[in-house]
Amino acid sequence: MIVSPAFAGKTYAVLGLARSGLATVATLVASGARVVAWDTREEAQALVAEKAEIADPLTIDLNGFDGIVVSPGVPLNRHPIAEKARDAGVPIIGDIELFALARASLPPHRVVGITGTNGKSTTTALIHHIIRSAGIAASMGGNIGLPVLGEAPLPEGGVYVLELSSYQIDLTYSLDCDVAVLLNITPDHLDRYDGFEGYVASKARLFAMQGAEHGAVIAIDDEPSRSIATQVSAKLHSVSAQDVDGIAQALWPSLQGPHNAQNAAVAIAVAGALGISEAVTKAALATFSSLPHRMQRVGEVNGVLYVNDSKATNAASTAPALAAYPPVEGKPRIHWIVGGIAKTDNLDECVPYYGNVSHAYTIGESGHMFADILRPHMEVDDSEMLLTAVRRAARVAQPGDVVLLSPACASFDQFRDFEARGDAFVAAVKALEEPDHG
Repeated sequence: MIVSPAFAGKTYAVLGLARSGLATVATLVASGARVVAWDTREEAQALVAEKAEIADPLTIDLNGFDGIVVSPGVPLNRHPIAEKARDAGVPIIGDIELFALARASLPPHRVVGITGTNGKSTTTALIHHIIRSAGIAASMGGNIGLPVLGEAPLPEGGVYVLELSSYQIDLTYSLDCDVAVLLNITPDHLDRYDGFEGYVASKARLFAMQGAEHGAVIAIDDEPSRSIATQVSAKLHSVSAQDVDGIAQALWPSLQGPHNAQNAAVAIAVAGALGISEAVTKAALATFSSLPHRMQRVGEVNGVLYVNDSKATNAASTAPALAAYPPVEGKPRIHWIVGGIAKTDNLDECVPYYGNVSHAYTIGESGHMFADILRPHMEVDDSEMLLTAVRRAARVAQPGDVVLLSPACASFDQFRDFEARGDAFVAAVKALEEPDHG
């Protein structure tokens, strides 16, 4: 874990004891801080009972505390801890801010911080992969992987690659990224903000924390991102999905589609800002493996490619997946598995890419509704169950086709979460490879 004299002799409350909360308690206690920890779950309290005092911050006197460390999941616009902290004059912070405060005591290093509405995890993993491919020590944390405080400090010259949600940025005040990244901004999480403008302002704060000598990589494919790009004080590197050559992208198996063109354009610019050679970057783009459930190439069976994009839980997320596999010689080749708990009663964002779809296989609660929407545009099989959809698609698909799970829906009608849905898809594909299934 990361340990720092910056916390010695100080007092913190930690609210929420999931992964980042547990790592926070461990770091603070090991650094010599007094910690009061709280979670409504007794089993979580038991995990820190020997290290920290157990008390609800809402019920104790917070005067004299140096900070209240909350999980990014705590809605500060509604949670009473915000008013209590304000009355006591105590800052509410997150584990990323603690990392920022600890940086001065770590071996010399650099930090890349990545934010945006869509594509953060893939881009974070891609940048991490490029840095490691260059022989540079790197760790990946924040909203992906292990909590940053729970990781061993990097040696001198290492790079911390952090995926940062707007919630995490809201709880951070002194993270001066050597390279700060913005992918895109579209309406999201508006229940936590004062309208879309509040959400955009949250993203912009990542750049407001930067020194002028550092780098800002911003994809300017949407208006809010373009607006932020005009305001940064750091050295600006503007990029676009249009910067990526389609012939080159065809050689990057896990980075297909226009959304991944943007992810790649950003990663290439970050690599350049870090001084990584173009040759190393080019080779790393080709060897990158996509994250599970995000355009994940599961395998080929009888010449048919199976792709798990279970993370696509709305039509806006599914549209780029449909765009990633255009017709070959005029023949559409996607066998699209779609459905679950719909967030809207339409698939409007996907309409421009219907021509890429050969057959649709609808599943779950929204299956009948989506089948009715899609029938005028393509062959539809109202399969109801994911396993049925995979088997039926396997019977119809021809060599060169793509069976794509990109549901455009939440999973909770049939699965615990999108990961469980993706795992079920992978298992169904593996079963096709068994002799019994031909």
